[in-house]
Amino acid sequence: MSYTSELIERAVARSPGEPEFHQALREVVETLGPVFEKRPEYVRWKILDRLIEPERFISFRVPWVDGQGEVQVNRGYRVQFNSAIGPYKGGIRFHPSVSASVIKFLGFEQTFKNGLTGLPIGGGKGGADFDPKGRTDAEVLAFCQSFINELYRYIGPDTDVPAGDIGVGAREVGFMTGQYKRLTGNLPGGVFTGKGPSYGGSLGRPQATGYGLVYLMEDLLQRKGQSFKGQKVVISGAGNVAVYAAEKAAQLGGVPVAVSDSGGYIYDAGGLDIALLKEIKFNRKERLTAYKDAKPSSEYKAGGTVWEVPCDIALPCATQNELPGPSAELLVKNGCKAVGEGANMPSTPDAVEHFRQNGLIFAPGKAANAGGVSVSALEMSQNSIRQSWTVEQVDNSLQNIMRGIVRQITEAAEAYGQPDNLVLGANIAGFLKVADAMMGQGVV
Repeated sequence: MSYTSELIERAVARSPGEPEFHQALREVVETLGPVFEKRPEYVRWKILDRLIEPERFISFRVPWVDGQGEVQVNRGYRVQFNSAIGPYKGGIRFHPSVSASVIKFLGFEQTFKNGLTGLPIGGGKGGADFDPKGRTDAEVLAFCQSFINELYRYIGPDTDVPAGDIGVGAREVGFMTGQYKRLTGNLPGGVFTGKGPSYGGSLGRPQATGYGLVYLMEDLLQRKGQSFKGQKVVISGAGNVAVYAAEKAAQLGGVPVAVSDSGGYIYDAGGLDIALLKEIKFNRKERLTAYKDAKPSSEYKAGGTVWEVPCDIALPCATQNELPGPSAELLVKNGCKAVGEGANMPSTPDAVEHFRQNGLIFAPGKAANAGGVSVSALEMSQNSIRQSWTVEQVDNSLQNIMRGIVRQITEAAEAYGQPDNLVLGANIAGFLKVADAMMGQGVV
């Protein structure tokens, strides 16, 4: 049995019942065999053995009182996966699907993603099985305050800097920031990112993941003599990542024709009205059915998969494992040429393999959606020097970072003999950055 196969088998046995974490482990570890042939010192010093084990995993209860005066109890988590490069950095997710397995998979992925940014940040992630949908502001405030009552002990500007994720936007980050300040007496400064701009948040942060995804895909397309211009784009999700990916794709000449939410998807053959979409999702906070009501020429399909819409470029921006093998086959059949993951691990392993076998440009999430954490790190920099950068400064930095990620992953793929395998390239480039930092610090 090979070193990597043995390591995966041992890790799965040590962490039973964690399918998402096991999937992420396999996706990374199975591509690293060539690295260990070239660099046997990594095996001797057990770098990967240490890297796949979180430095710290925190699980805690979150009791709170709802609007009817009933006591509710949720479960909260924070995984501090690896700090070899810098303080733990990664979002907090509030969603019923959150579990120890999901948080560990996200933290593991985040470690490599943060390494690819070139910024001094380690990997972490957190969350709770709380669903903010349908809750009042007062209920969300009560939950966030209870969540931070425990988490505040483990975070800080030089230790662990959380941000938002699914279910956690500027409102939730603000509530958690306020409670942290209340408990510690310290100004919140760089303890959270994704804050409102009036108290230290970076301009351009809400747009960063979606914009970064499109910048990276445009770079990859241009390397193949293509671009977004005139290309039909289909996007899953209808949150910040999806909406701003649609906006940037349109700005680059693409034609976003469909986005989805948990109820179904909206299809607008002539191109989505981005201003209307932003009004519905960000200001009115309504379902996508409101888009159909406002623009009767569009089509809304309840319960359908957005991947059945023919497109040139697909951008899965919703959640993990949302794009299975049959959907990948449908995309290829309908002429899709490129897929960029705006979410974390949205494509199942069989879907990824189908894309590769059919020669699509495929950009994995740990590279493609790194724009959000990149601008979060820029927010940390602004907080530490008490400055606020213009949106142009932030956007220019974001573009440079995404170009740097493309360069790293393509060079790594070429160096290891698989020039079009960007999954391998991203895994190896991210691993090398973290592994070399760990080697330099001894056995810790």
